[in-house]
Amino acid sequence: MTEQLIQPKDAIQRLILIFLGMIFLAIVVIVGWYLHEISDPYINEVLSLPGDVSRGQAMFQINCAGCHGLNADGVVGPSLHHVQKHKSKISLIQQVISGKTPPMPEFQPNPQEMADLLSYLEGL
Repeated sequence: MTEQLIQPKDAIQRLILIFLGMIFLAIVVIVGWYLHEISDPYINEVLSLPGDVSRGQAMFQINCAGCHGLNADGVVGPSLHHVQKHKSKISLIQQVISGKTPPMPEFQPNPQEMADLLSYLEGL
């Protein structure tokens, strides 16, 4: 009779351990992915540079305004106002350089230009 009472307790403990193991694994994967992302030399260089908002705005007007609008309000592409609330600097860099979200083209600014563009986008 005592064994029957212990078994549900053991089952609950096992479930808790499995759940905690899954949380730990998820944290390890997320941290590993983040460390992988910041190990990219281009991204590291961009993040190490101070950006110039006015040069970033000029870059935006030339390269991005056709789809995102002159004031980044969105035309073909989405509005970019408060984009920093939805995307990290790393994901913004990847979004710009990857071309993985059609119709947005792949764009390869040099690290300083990308830092300038990020500074402009952060101010929207």
